[in-house]
Amino acid sequence: MGTSERPRRITMTPAARRVLEAAARLFYERGIHAVGVDLIAAEAGVTKKTLYDRFGSKEQIVVEYLADRDERWRAFLGQCLDAARPMSAARVLAVFEASRAWSSENSSKGCSMVNAHAEISDPSHPAYAIIAGQKQWMLTLFTDLAGDITSDGADDLGQTLMLLHEGALVAHGLNIFADPIGHAREQAKALLAAAGTSAAKR
Repeated sequence: MGTSERPRRITMTPAARRVLEAAARLFYERGIHAVGVDLIAAEAGVTKKTLYDRFGSKEQIVVEYLADRDERWRAFLGQCLDAARPMSAARVLAVFEASRAWSSENSSKGCSMVNAHAEISDPSHPAYAIIAGQKQWMLTLFTDLAGDITSDGADDLGQTLMLLHEGALVAHGLNIFADPIGHAREQAKALLAAAGTSAAKR
């Protein structure tokens, strides 16, 4: 499966939703490979037969877990961008502010996609497209926002913003120093100011 292909999804029943909620918590807290279907079924209060009837495989549970996280993050970020001032720099900074709020509430151990990629690096895995797809989506978002600030060098600026953002997410999960996402936001603010000044001189 290529990274551009979206994997198969299932229709959620109440039992499937319970399985997904249990799996999401366990996968994030303990790691995907460390959690078996027996534990997921027990935590969800369903039988293994029900779990397999609904999902078919553990791989499909992983797909649903990551796709659900991705959908919820995109919706949350979209609301934050809609609420931001229309100025381009403010919208870039809103991405960092959204990540800061999201991580505080949902991601104490760092980015779920980065964590999952540490365990799933095979492009043929059905969940790989979700992991790579989300990061490509974030890069495109930063590049598009950068293009509103400077017509020249938008790709480079977008990539630099992406590096700041992703590095901050990793540092947040490692908990080595306080508020890495806030620090990255300030670095992005300085970078955007310099890019804006450079664009104005051309």
